Amino acid sequence: QVQLVESGGRLVPAGGSLRLSCAASGRTFSPYAMGWFRQAPGKEREFVAGISRSGAEIYADSVKGQFTISRDNAKAAVYLTMFSLKIDDTAVYYCAAELFGGSYVGRAPNEYDSWGQGTQVTVSS
Repeated sequence: QVQLVESGGRLVPAGGSLRLSCAASGRTFSPYAMGWFRQAPGKEREFVAGISRSGAEIYADSVKGQFTISRDNAKAAVYLTMFSLKIDDTAVYYCAAELFGGSYVGRAPNEYDSWGQGTQVTVSS
């Protein structure tokens, strides 16, 4: 498994922007597809965005046009840039890694074996 550490979460006002980072270590990063998930209190963990090892991006419909995922293989990192944040975006955000075949990126949490500890994003009114 690859080790993942998220950072960048904080309190941000509604309408603000934020960039989360996820640093990977322990394995060669480039073959991994990466996903961002979030979990709000009392809710299940949900898919937010994913990026394949070749750089293809997918998004949950709820964040399409609002969030952008990117990766930097040289830095072994994946990022989630969030714009126009809403109170409903408040959650713990997790990154996950998996060696999917081809350009596939999973949307279900149980498709991923490696997870970070999460970073809290709180959007205030």
